[in-house]
Amino acid sequence: MAFHFIGGEELAIGFRFVGIAGTVVQTPDEARAAFTAVTHDPEAKVVILTEQVSAMIPSEVMAWQLSGAYPLIVEIPDISGHEENRTSLIDSIRDAVGLHV
Repeated sequence: MAFHFIGGEELAIGFRFVGIAGTVVQTPDEARAAFTAVTHDPEAKVVILTEQVSAMIPSEVMAWQLSGAYPLIVEIPDISGHEENRTSLIDSIRDAVGLHV
């Protein structure tokens, strides 16, 4: 599987250490351009976005996720942690299952 990361410089460096290519973005225009390029790359199977990047281009990310096409989109928190008012995947699963430990 071919992975690609889009986000901040610190995480891009970390992903490079484990062999995952990345694109550093800081503005919505850069995020949109990187997202478009990666999602139209036939080699890409999984795109890892930070929550901050996803928040810059929410309509593009949502449209791609709803299309059901490859590459799959995975959102992760940035170095600073989860964004406020955003439910993590673990919290959503706990709410759905009804288990709180």
